[in-house]
Formats: sequence, structure tokens, C-alpha cells
Amino acid sequence: MKLNDLPPTQWAMARRAEKMNPSVIREILKVTERPGIISFAGGLPSPRTFPVSEFRAACEAVLLHDGAAALQYAASEGYAPLREAVAAMLPWAVDPAQVLITTGSQQGLDLIAKVLIDSDSRILVETPTYLGALQAFAPMEPAVVSVASDDDGIDLGDFAAKAAGARFLYVLPNFQNPTGRTMTEARRAALSQRAMELGVPIVEDNPYGDLWFDAPPPAPLTARNPDGCVYLGSFSKVLAPGLRLGFMVAPANLYPKLLQAKQAADLHSPSFNQRMVAEVLKDGFLDRHVPTIRALYKSQRNAMLAALQREMKDLDVQWNTPAGGMFLWARLPQGIDSVKLLPEAVDKGVAFVPGSAFYAEGGDPRTIRLSFVTATAEQIDTGIAALAAAIREHRQ
Repeated sequence: MKLNDLPPTQWAMARRAEKMNPSVIREILKVTERPGIISFAGGLPSPRTFPVSEFRAACEAVLLHDGAAALQYAASEGYAPLREAVAAMLPWAVDPAQVLITTGSQQGLDLIAKVLIDSDSRILVETPTYLGALQAFAPMEPAVVSVASDDDGIDLGDFAAKAAGARFLYVLPNFQNPTGRTMTEARRAALSQRAMELGVPIVEDNPYGDLWFDAPPPAPLTARNPDGCVYLGSFSKVLAPGLRLGFMVAPANLYPKLLQAKQAADLHSPSFNQRMVAEVLKDGFLDRHVPTIRALYKSQRNAMLAALQREMKDLDVQWNTPAGGMFLWARLPQGIDSVKLLPEAVDKGVAFVPGSAFYAEGGDPRTIRLSFVTATAEQIDTGIAALAAAIREHRQ
């Protein structure tokens, strides 16, 4: 019998593999690769913010002074000077020994899932919440419970009602993905206190906290109860996402297991990238660089707000005004499903993410997420006009 005559091998999939789903956003991004599409879909930082010249110099310095070590295997915890830099830049007292460098903050979510979630474990999330977190948690087969949320953050009454037996509460307090909302100081204080009373740990994800426009957000939840929280951060939004570097800050009793999960996943995050970032961070670079990102993103947010006000004034579309970050949350007119609107909008040359993808237990089909940071002001004007035209035609 010839090899080509043999039947194809049948692979037996693990049960957890059935829980894995493609990213709605990544699938939409494929559509946006078509020529002429203006994309408000991806959560991509603006390439105009990438400090290319600084990384060019850092690359040369690392290879010249530390090349062999930068190209060698390294400690799973991360490059010590980078861990020290992370601890120093956080707004509460952090021991560098608590810092674990990850391959993007998305890996941090994966490690948390592996260490803290059993099949049918109860975990709590905001309504709506970050799609990537739902993807990271799903293979561990948790029971994901949505906690009611408003413009100020988590609804404390609903949180208390659903807290029994929860392994953790996952939140993005600053300029949340997808809604762009920020949890108020009063809500943070009350949530931290209530979580301690109920014995519910908090996983605090903060990739956008440095991207404030007019005033910094309140202190992190983790600063209020370091032993009851895991904190996730990222260099993707303030330096460059292609480096795939993030970090976790974890309590001493949890850190060893997260480290073991990290070792099993990839041994360590790229040594060369870690050294380059540590080199770039020297001499307070972020203090000079991040304000330029804030200024750019604020101008682009303002451009989108102006375009929405101009183009949607007769369409009964609602939207918020985020105080930082990368996203704006909008609600379409009554009777319009954003999933059904999307292909019609793409035909008009504009793309967005339907909001229903961000709900753990089903959500408002009228909602959409719009990213304002990658498109230029001119593209924002054109894209919002195209979106308005698609809404008008869909209604008719």
C-alpha cells in the first residue's frame, strides 16, 4: 500500500481544546487587511509612538556590552534589572522578588488560569470584559459569572451576591477594554474592602493605566491589598507590542506556582528583549516618552468624538467619552445588531468590533467597540462618516 493511500491520522483532541475559540478581533483584523479599509477594530497601539531610534541604540549597547548573555537562556523570573525597574515604577512598595516578567501580559492571564482555575471553578468578571481574558480562561473550563457594572465600575451589591466560592474577580479598572471606562476612587475603595471581607482575590489587569489624558487614574486596587491581588502590566502600550513583554506582581504565597507555570510554558521570556527594554528604561525615558503618547491619543479621541457628534446627530447613536486609553464604547439605534451591521460597514470601507464578543454570558447586541489610536484624524472623519452611512442604509 502506498503512503498516499493510507487514511489520514485522526487526532484525539483534549476536552479543553474544544473550549478554545478563535479571537473575534483577530478574525476581523483579517478583513481589515483588504485595501482601503479604515479599521477601528484592532487594539493596536499607533506605530507613530514606537521609539525606534531608542531601540536601535539599545540593541547596539546590549550586543556590545552584554551580547553573550542576551542571546543565552536566562532565569525564568526575568532579567533582574528589569524586575527592579518594574518594582520602582509602581505606585506602592513592591519587592522585585514579587515581579515575574511574562511574554506579554496575555501570558500572565494564561498562567493565572493554569494556577487558579479548576474545571467548573467560579470566576467573576466585569460586564463586559476583555475578550482575551475570556479566551485565556476558557480552556480550564471555569464557570464564568458576569458581575453587573456601570460607568463607575463593578456593582458592589451584585458582586457580593455572586462572590460565594469565587476563585477570583478579574477587573480592568483603568480605561477598560472594551468600554474605556475608569473605576472611580470611591468604587475602588469600597470594592477592595468588600473583596477582603468576602475573601475574594482580585486579578487586576492594567495595560492602559499610563495612557491618561487629563489626570492620572486613582491608585491601583493592588496597592490597597497587595496580599489579596495579582497585578498585570505591559510594555506593549508604552513601548512596543512586538517585544511581547509584560509583567506580573504576585503575593509571596502564589508567586512560586506562577513561576512553575511560566517555566513549563516557555522557560523564560526573550532575554534579548528584556535587556533592550531595561536599557531603554534607563534615565527616566518613560517619563519623557509616555506624555507624547497621551497627547497623540487625546487628539485622536477628540477627533473621533467630533466626528461622531457631526455624523451621528440624527441617528440615535450613544457613546461615552473615555478619559484615557485606546477605546470608545458606543450603542447603535434600537433594533440594529452590530454583528449584522459589520459586513455592511466593511462594504463601506470601515470596520469595528461588535460588542457582544466581550460579554461572558451574552450581552447587548447593539454595542460596538471603536479604537481611535491607530487611524489618523482624516481617516477617523472618513471612517465615522462611512459607519453613519452604513447605519442609515441598514435602518432603511
